[in-house]
This record gives sequence, structure tokens and C-alpha cells, in this order.
Amino acid sequence: MTIKLGIPSKGRLMADTFDWFGARGVTITRTGTDREYAGRVDGAEGVELVLLAAGEIPRELAAGRIHLGVTGSDVVQEKIARWETKIAPLAALGFGHADLVLAVPKTWTDVRDLSDLDAVADAFRRAHGFRLRIATKYHRLVRAHLKAAGVTSYQLVDSQGATEGTVANLTAEAIADITSTGATLDANHLKVIGDVMHKSQATLFQSLTADLSSKDEELLADLRSKIRV
Repeated sequence: MTIKLGIPSKGRLMADTFDWFGARGVTITRTGTDREYAGRVDGAEGVELVLLAAGEIPRELAAGRIHLGVTGSDVVQEKIARWETKIAPLAALGFGHADLVLAVPKTWTDVRDLSDLDAVADAFRRAHGFRLRIATKYHRLVRAHLKAAGVTSYQLVDSQGATEGTVANLTAEAIADITSTGATLDANHLKVIGDVMHKSQATLFQSLTADLSSKDEELLADLRSKIRV
């Protein structure tokens, strides 16, 4: 009879999440050393803290191993197929903002939107014999966005870090990545084209697959009442 609450285990996202709950009368404290993933929850009965990497929280929610979790909305939608059937958003927390955008070299002066990119991609394939490469770690979100826009002559290249540098390193012609200020894109001589693909922020999610006893349902209802979600 415990509600498991998954929170990112380090960094600004963890601190801001602690503050968000604290402002609503639920105090979350990390205990032990930085290497120990332990903590306590005061102000809400029967709630157990589970500290996880932010990228692990969607999987744990979808599998029903935790009842609630805080992570970026982009991570949930990217990692979990048909996420709406397994995970429900309860509240946007107002921090951890980032936009998923598509960016190309600034030297592509005639490319301003996805219709321009589609034309360039067709020409690129005819000229080089392979599809224009877009480096990203957001394959699901990017593919859905480009499909909706009718862009087809491209290939996604997996990039799990330093994505902005792939164009300069000649391993991709364009990128799709999250940005908060655009400063890193600008520093790498890239410009955003088209609309933002996804506006992400830290969000409190509830698992739709986790088993709940009648007592668990009472505990969950009590917690949601306290934090007003």
C-alpha cells in the first residue's frame, strides 16, 4: 500500500521538482550521499520516493512499476509508443522548458520552411545519390512531424550528444534537437526553420497501467488533493 513517485535523480530538474512539491506542502528530501538514490516524502501518507534518470521515468510509468513520475513531455512522447494509452499527464510544472526544432545551416538562405526543405531534399538526393541526413535522438517525434508536412526524401541519423556539431563534422546536413535559447544553434551557424515540433516542459504524469488497491487509490487521491492536480 504505497504510491511510488519517480523524480529525476539529479540536476536542476530534481531541485525544481522538490521545490514544486514543497510549495504545495509535500516535502521531498534526498538522503545519503549523491551516489545513493534514496530519499523521503513528508506531508503525504504512503508515498515512496523513487529517484531515477529522467529518461527512465517514461518506461517505468508505462510498465506500471511507478504510479507517478516527473519528466519532460518530449521524453514521454519520444520513448513510448501510443503513450496516451499507458500514461496520463496530470500537470505541467512550469519549468524545464525546451523546444524541439529543425535547424539547417545559415548558408541555406532559400530554406525557410518545410516546403523549402522538401525541395532541397529532393535535389540533394538527385545530386548525391543518398537522402539528406537529419541528426537527432527524437526519431519518433521528428518522423511524425515531417510525415505530416509531406517531407519524405530524408534519413534520420542517430545522435545522442553534441547534435549541433554533426553538420560541421559532415555527418549530417540538418539537425532536430531541443533548444531553450537558441544560443548553441547560433554558435554552430544553424538556423531554425518551420514551426516548433514540440514544446516540452517538466510534467507530472500518472501511470495508467500500475495496479492500485483500494487503499492505494485513497493514498493517490489524498496526494493529488494536496498538490491540487
